[in-house]
This record gives sequence, C-alpha cells and structure tokens, in this order.
Amino acid sequence: MSKADFIRNYLELSKYIIKQKGSIKSLNDRDFIIIKRSYLRKLIENESEEEQIKLGNKLGNFINDIARINGKLEDIEYKLDFCDNLGFFTKFIDDENYILLSKKFGPKRFVEAFSWRIFNQPTDFNSDWVSSKIDTQSKIRTAYNNKVSPIERSSSHYSFEFAKLLESETG
Repeated sequence: MSKADFIRNYLELSKYIIKQKGSIKSLNDRDFIIIKRSYLRKLIENESEEEQIKLGNKLGNFINDIARINGKLEDIEYKLDFCDNLGFFTKFIDDENYILLSKKFGPKRFVEAFSWRIFNQPTDFNSDWVSSKIDTQSKIRTAYNNKVSPIERSSSHYSFEFAKLLESETG
C-alpha cells in the first residue's frame, strides 16, 4: 500500500470517529467514546421520573467528584466548562447570571437533579419531586417550588433559582 493510499484510507475512516456537534465524548483517547446526545436523551426519557432523578444525581455526583479531585469543587464555572467539554450542553449564562441548561440535554427531572448536585446542594435531589406527586400533593408542590424554583428564562432552556451565579463567581 502506498503512502497516499494509506492517508486516503485514514481520512476516510476518520470521518466516522470525529466528534460531532451533537455527541458526548470522553476527555482522553484511551477511553474514547462517542454517544449521540439525542440517543442518550432518548434512553433517559424512557425511564420513570424516579429513575431520571437517580441518574441525574449520579451524573451530578460524578462531575462533583472530578471537580473535587482537581481542587475545584466550589468552582461552578469549572464544572460548567467541564460539562461543555464533555459535550453535555453548551455553557450559557444570561445577563442576570442565571445558568441556562439546554432542554436537549435531557428530560426535566434528570436536568433538575443533575444541576441540583453540581450546584453543591447538600443532599441529592428529592425523589418525591415527580410530576404525579407535585400535581396532587400541595405539601410536596410547595417544597418543590420553594427549593427548586424553576423559572422561565428561555423556551429552549431550563433554569432554576438555585442555578444562579453570584457576582463574585463570574469571571
């Protein structure tokens, strides 16, 4: 095989392993993985809200563990950049310092639980905060609205009162 043929074959194969905009990837080449974000979202959407919350808590804890190892547990900007580099979602902070998380990242309960954990909330996201209980039980609805405080900042993003950067955290 000639050098030119080798390069042509390599370039042809590389079309299939280059990270695409809508994919999630690992940070090192030894554990190279590409998952279509839409496929991951569909897998999560097929789970019950309780399972979505568990998955969101686990993924948020994972991001916190990586930040802790690097001595950046309290650094929200670091965690957002890390999530952006992994391809989870694009870091987006509005003019009032609310962090907006793309709805393409996953279903609402999953994103709530994930963001709850990366914003260093002391406990896991409450597994009672599922739609069926929020809609029918006023005590749970009140607790959910007081603690999570979902707010409408954008039709294509989730945002929460607890997911707001303080002036001292902005760079």
